[in-house]
Amino acid sequence: MADRKEPRRGLGRGLSALMSDIEPTQETAASGRTTRTLPVEQLVPNPDQPRRQFNADALEDLANSIRSKGIIQPLIVRQKPGSDTTFEIVAGERRWRAAQAAGVHDVPVVVREFSDEDVLEIAIIENVQRADLNPIEEAAGYDQLMSRFGHTQEKLANALGKSRSHIANLLRLLNLPEEVQSLVKEGHLSSGHARSLVTAGDPIALAKDIVRRGLSVRETEKLVKSEETHHASDKPTKTKTSSETKDADTKALEADLSAALAMKVSINHQAGTETGSVTVTYDSLEDLDALCGILSSGR
Repeated sequence: MADRKEPRRGLGRGLSALMSDIEPTQETAASGRTTRTLPVEQLVPNPDQPRRQFNADALEDLANSIRSKGIIQPLIVRQKPGSDTTFEIVAGERRWRAAQAAGVHDVPVVVREFSDEDVLEIAIIENVQRADLNPIEEAAGYDQLMSRFGHTQEKLANALGKSRSHIANLLRLLNLPEEVQSLVKEGHLSSGHARSLVTAGDPIALAKDIVRRGLSVRETEKLVKSEETHHASDKPTKTKTSSETKDADTKALEADLSAALAMKVSINHQAGTETGSVTVTYDSLEDLDALCGILSSGR
């Protein structure tokens, strides 16, 4: 990410003009871009569209609106690479799907020129900003923006009007097993349930138990804590040897670091060597997010 040929452009540049309702007369006068109509069969979805599931009821509501009022906001498309007659949808796939459900054969579009990178970035941002993605889809969108375009959590938060902790917490959901992620996608578990399971020893078993019992997020948090306490009590206690006794300087350094981070810090130095480990204990995901912010700010 550090060796890019050119600096990253600002996230969301021009998106207000791109994604807002395009009035044909104003758009034509302002920029020379015209709204035209294309048959629905000449349009294809963006293959990198982060949204994989479309709510059937919401699509039907939109289809009913299209039947009575037509499509007010044109779709934004680009000519599909390698084809003279096919156009790829950059923004407006829901309208395209609803138009087909409404029996509409032609839809208004604005044809623009975009690179593959632009198309993916715009699709992700449009969905995150405007559509009701499930938590896993939203997290995957953030992950793509960070991994493919080099955006940081802080930059995403500022550009999309989200809190940094919101983005960080959602990204952690991608560490859950696929089976648990599926329960979130299907609406059986909320993002609050899923966040509680990130640190669980057996998230799949707990997730199934939560769904079966219909537990609330608060009850889920208590369940996860009780499981962690149970497993901790099963571990044999380790008797410290004299070689593990910490000297006064080490304890003083632990106290200083603990005070600076507002978290418990433990330093374990291997006697006779220059190596060891530092353990920071956090009590909540908010604490972990704060720690990540402190560590990343020094880059």
